[in-house]
Amino acid sequence: MKTRSDHNPAETGYILLICALTFLVMSVRPSFGQIDTAGNKKHDKDAPVRYLSLFEDEDILEVSLHFDLTRFLKKADRDQSIDGIMTLHFSQADSMEKKVTAKYRGQSRYERCKYPPARITFKKPVYEGSDSGRIKKIKLVNQCQPATIYEDYLIREYLVYKLYNVVTDTSFRVRLVRLNYIDTEKKRKPIIQYGMLVEPEGLVESRLNLLEVKSKALSMRHMRPTMIDRIAIFNYMVSNWDWSVPGQHNISVFTSPIPSLAGQGIPIPFDFDLAGVVNADYAIPLPETGLTSNRDRTFLGICRSREVFVSELKVFISKKDEFYSVVENSPHLRKAAKRDITFFLDQFFDQLEKPRGFDRMVDLFLANCKDFQ
Repeated sequence: MKTRSDHNPAETGYILLICALTFLVMSVRPSFGQIDTAGNKKHDKDAPVRYLSLFEDEDILEVSLHFDLTRFLKKADRDQSIDGIMTLHFSQADSMEKKVTAKYRGQSRYERCKYPPARITFKKPVYEGSDSGRIKKIKLVNQCQPATIYEDYLIREYLVYKLYNVVTDTSFRVRLVRLNYIDTEKKRKPIIQYGMLVEPEGLVESRLNLLEVKSKALSMRHMRPTMIDRIAIFNYMVSNWDWSVPGQHNISVFTSPIPSLAGQGIPIPFDFDLAGVVNADYAIPLPETGLTSNRDRTFLGICRSREVFVSELKVFISKKDEFYSVVENSPHLRKAAKRDITFFLDQFFDQLEKPRGFDRMVDLFLANCKDFQ
């Protein structure tokens, strides 16, 4: 069984990282200030006509994407950009039309899915809110395949984001959309399916007063302990093995713009399609994980003391009702899916609420954690 102190030794690599993060903060503070829309209004010739509040509303947003659909679905060039028009339909009488380019994103879904997820770049930015900065690029997640079951997978993944919103506000917000793919070449009929917009990193920066850190050299020991511990426990709860801080795989890392606070990374997870809560038929764990099913839970967090794991698990117990409320009150999730997700969460919480089960979970964390001493 592995144990460790919560205090990390001042190793050379760690000191260098702190220096690098501090240098980053000092060097980009002026550009970070430009995220403030109050400053942008004076200098930006693309001053907004309206603020969208994409991530404030819960209603499904109607979105149409007009482009060469055959070229997009053919996936002949991994790095291709496809020009098009995106229309945001706020109501029958109210819409916004923007010129965009679409590029593929992600790896597993690009390879496995008929409809790969995309990163949409606006030729001219749109604005989320008067205090939230502007949107130049945004992630669009769509159904992997056309069948009804894939609608469920998309909504389930959307729900995982909402569950993580319960854990912390330092998380990506999402908006469910009704997505209309319209072929400008008129070779295909329109495709209508569910989709999801994921809050851009730039909005997270301005909303939470943070700076994104893009570095492949970071590890969990460089993260703020409470944040990385809760991500590890959350991913255990939803049975998500597809994440890691090194290489920033399905993890974005931020830091504070205040130099004295810039020594620790603030991680935020995304892309939960392989999680057990989603239970997608294509979510087959990699052989090196040692898992036989996407519903086998595994703990991938950093080693802490027993007291730390006990404290963090109690936080999850305190939020149990909120987690279940997210599932039960979802207007878009089928009853069968609600029952399935509730049953899966029950397996986690039923163990936590029994003294012996609680101790066994802590023992499991201590036995499987990653020791970076």
